[in-house]
Amino acid sequence: MNIHSQGGATQPGELPNVGIDVSKQHLDVCWDVQSARISNDRQGWEELTAKLKGQVGLVVVEATGGYERGIVVALQTAGVTVARVNPRQSHDFAKALGVLAKTDRLDARTLRDFADVLARHPERERYITAVIDERRELLVGLTNRRRQLLDMRVAETNRLEHAGTSVAVKSIKSVLRLLDRQIKQIDDDIDRTLEQHFKPQKKLLDSVKGVGAVTTLTLLAALPELGKLGRKPIAKLAGLAPLANDSGGRRGQRRIWGGRAQVRSALYMATLSAMRYNPPIAEFYQRLLAAGKPKKVAMVACMRKLLTVLNAIMRDGTTWNAAHSLVQVH
Repeated sequence: MNIHSQGGATQPGELPNVGIDVSKQHLDVCWDVQSARISNDRQGWEELTAKLKGQVGLVVVEATGGYERGIVVALQTAGVTVARVNPRQSHDFAKALGVLAKTDRLDARTLRDFADVLARHPERERYITAVIDERRELLVGLTNRRRQLLDMRVAETNRLEHAGTSVAVKSIKSVLRLLDRQIKQIDDDIDRTLEQHFKPQKKLLDSVKGVGAVTTLTLLAALPELGKLGRKPIAKLAGLAPLANDSGGRRGQRRIWGGRAQVRSALYMATLSAMRYNPPIAEFYQRLLAAGKPKKVAMVACMRKLLTVLNAIMRDGTTWNAAHSLVQVH
């Protein structure tokens, strides 16, 4: 491990915080007045974990599409607190500091500075990454692969419409049959995983009219916080919280923005179904329209209402009942 000194020492008595810039090949690490580059493999994870265990306060890493998973798991297993942040957040933080240049070592230092801010934040716990659950990681992997296969099937189906020769048609149909078999296998694996590890949660979500298999799968895989947060934080995670846009005497239009797109998409489809088969959601939608709300606004409010209900059900551990239709959205 090659260590270099640089500015940014912590105050006396404080544990230093750490920033880690992740790439496929290596990890650039910055803490206190030190920096290092290690390999992004098991040997490097063990080396870094031994160095940081019990010696640091908070470690911040960016989500990099999976390259950060190994070091996050290693650190969490060793009891080190980790915050895995959206790259957009850390990039905006760097811009706010006036850091315009970009190198791996500089990115690590900026992440360390970001860690210093989060470590002192009054709501520090909301930024901490929960310990990775291997069973949920398996479900996430299966869900992602299912989505990839469905995307490939749509692409091949579109190509079939414009295939110009019998040879092309035969080839495309062969690929479609293969994809259908793969999707069937993935669906079987998903059903088995849900039955073995998420049966109680699945039963709770399935009790709500309008919530189908895909919505249940998406919520269990992509929204593990469901039932553990209040209605406002959970709505914000899903990108369904109306965000203010005010300045001085101006009151701007509220809009939803950000959040987890796949969760929002699943809730959209579930809400379309709920508006037909779930009377409280249908009545809520019609009441909003009668009050003069635009259809899109009413739809988003129903999505938020459904999410709030699901959150309450998971929190209480009880299946759907009439009382859940009375939970407040705002």
